[in-house]
Order: sequence, then structure tokens, then C-alpha cells
Amino acid sequence: MAIDTITSFESLGVWQKSQDLAVDVYKLTRGFPKDETFAMTSQLRRASSSVSANIAEGFGRSAMNDKLHFYTMAYGSLLEVKNFAYLANRIGYITSEDLTALLEQITICQKMLNAFKSGLKRSA
Repeated sequence: MAIDTITSFESLGVWQKSQDLAVDVYKLTRGFPKDETFAMTSQLRRASSSVSANIAEGFGRSAMNDKLHFYTMAYGSLLEVKNFAYLANRIGYITSEDLTALLEQITICQKMLNAFKSGLKRSA
């Protein structure tokens, strides 16, 4: 699908994948200790939901620099999720298998977001 034929952020594959990542993060963090509710649980959830939110917000912007700013913010949020996933594993909150699955999802989102940004720059 060409970038100029996309009419809603919901049709973006990268937005869909980032929503999947957030859902999985929410499910995983349900098992975190209760004393982490306002700490790592909250950070992971906010960062993971921020990815798709920034993609949606960037999609709604008309200026190329604004769009790229929000897509860059989404990428930063992905890295934040990645950081906390490693930490959660090291602390023992998630298994190595859970970590691997999250890292695979994050990598997919990173690649998709980079490709999307590159395509956007080429179409400008």
C-alpha cells in the first residue's frame, strides 16, 4: 500500500503491530508484583501505549517535520519498552521466553517504523 493511499492511521501495519505489542505488555505486567504497580508496571504500559499513540498523532499532522517528530518519539518509546523488558527479565518479573517474544515484537515494530519513515521521506 503506497503511503499516499493510506487514509487512516488504523490501516498502518506499524500502528497495528504496535497496538499488539501494547496489549502483550499489558498482559505480561498483570503478573508483576503489586508494589510495582506505580513503578515498572506503569512505565512499561505507558511506554508501550505511547508507540501507537505517537504514530496516530504523527499521522494526523500535515507538516513533514511534525510527522517525523512523532514517528521519532514512537521509536524512542519502543526503545524504552525494550529497556524495561530487559530490566524486568533481570529482576525476574518475566521469563527469558517472554523477553525473547517481546524483543521480537519490538524489532518488527522498529523495522516497520524505520521503513515507514523512509518511505515518507522519499514521497516528500
